[in-house]
Amino acid sequence: MESKDIKPQSPQDEQIITNRELNIWEALIPVFALIGMLAYNVFIYGDDALSGSNQFILLMGGAVAAIVGFFNKVSYDAMIEEVAQNVKSTTGAILILLFVGALSGTWLISGIIPSMIYYGLQILNPTIFLAACVVICAIISIATGSSWTTSATVGIALIGIGDALGISLGMTAGAVLSGAYFGDKMSPLSDTTNLAPAMAGTDLFTHIRYMSLTTVPTIVITLILFIILGFTIDTSGAPDTAGILNSIEASFNISPWLFLVPVLVIFMIIRKTQPLIALLVGTILGGVFAIIFQPDIVANIGGSNTLSFKSAYVGIMNSMTIDTAIETTNPDLNDLFSAGGMAGMLGTIWLIVCAMVFGGVMEAIGALSRITEALLKLFNTTFGLFASTVTSCLALNATASDQYLAIVVPGKMFAKAYKDKGLAPENLSRTLEDSGTVTSVLIPWNTCGAYHSKVLGVDTFAFAGYAFFNYLSPFMTLLYAALNIKIRQLSGQKEARLEDILS
Repeated sequence: MESKDIKPQSPQDEQIITNRELNIWEALIPVFALIGMLAYNVFIYGDDALSGSNQFILLMGGAVAAIVGFFNKVSYDAMIEEVAQNVKSTTGAILILLFVGALSGTWLISGIIPSMIYYGLQILNPTIFLAACVVICAIISIATGSSWTTSATVGIALIGIGDALGISLGMTAGAVLSGAYFGDKMSPLSDTTNLAPAMAGTDLFTHIRYMSLTTVPTIVITLILFIILGFTIDTSGAPDTAGILNSIEASFNISPWLFLVPVLVIFMIIRKTQPLIALLVGTILGGVFAIIFQPDIVANIGGSNTLSFKSAYVGIMNSMTIDTAIETTNPDLNDLFSAGGMAGMLGTIWLIVCAMVFGGVMEAIGALSRITEALLKLFNTTFGLFASTVTSCLALNATASDQYLAIVVPGKMFAKAYKDKGLAPENLSRTLEDSGTVTSVLIPWNTCGAYHSKVLGVDTFAFAGYAFFNYLSPFMTLLYAALNIKIRQLSGQKEARLEDILS
């Protein structure tokens, strides 16, 4: 086995671990074991599988991978070191989750989220709502470069509006994520948008321009599907909007001034402020605005009838850290106006850590590298190269549970193959994003799937079928490859012919 390098902090510099003694079938043993155990576990627990049992199954999958590693002379210390580096790489994600939990609490009791829902109900109607979600989230995500920030700000509000309009939470979440990931892909501020061209060997803006050839048609199709869906929504059982508005007004002091906080947070991120700093500022300002605009609510959460320094401190701190619920005159709103604080994010953090254990062991024993190499050898045609890249990205999103690995590993493994085929590197970078970035949210135990599911309060399986943009993107890149549409050659090479692509 080759010597093991410690994974550096930067994903671009990550070393791919290979194990010459591991064959493809041994590499696939942990994958088949994990899929089998997860399938049985979901069958038994249903929607409760993510409450804890799936997390243990991921650890069991890691144990199976470790046994394969031991038989192939990979040391225990090497596997633990890789797990440690994998967990370490999620530090930023874990801290963001904690701050999002705190922010959602203060934005609830300050009236920010209720105000978004209040005004949104007056502007949006069920027919255009889903398409509007896509457009709004796409704009915010392009501006911020982050699908995570989009979900944690406007995404939460749109979920609330959709729920009040009687629209399925899965539909709304699918629309939110479709727009958010379109913006995440196309924004030069996005980390994955910078990572993919770095792995493939092209520059950022060449990558974005080339990626737009598949991404724009996909988002257009997505919008058309949501517009059609909007006309088919049955709103006969939707709650009375006027009654909901009255209940919100009775429970909160609604004011457009409350929008200053989310606008400032989005502005800070646009100005390239670190997300953790922006979220911290948003959380603190949410607490300050809660004291100013909702003193009675803060005092009540703080266990007092009147606002004092102590009750204000306890009320704000509780909203940031533990479950908070605001009772209204409308029972349909009571579940909507609740937040779990930082404590509510611990289950997702637990899931991420367990997923990183499985991914770390798989990487340490060389299984990820072996699976990717096997995919590379499976096809000899240009279309087969694209197909194997897409398959590799999807497989790594499911097995490594991290979208960065789903970009880094195939990017490094396939770069030479694209060059040998005379293909420009932007073909690879586009395919990495079309299949690696956007599909990560469709995997419940992937860091992205776990994050968005928790923040939006919607099960991954509930929104996966409606995240049209996310699962149409890989098909679009394969369609372009199959039909030889905009398959750019290296400088000095002839344009590829259709028969060269398919034969």
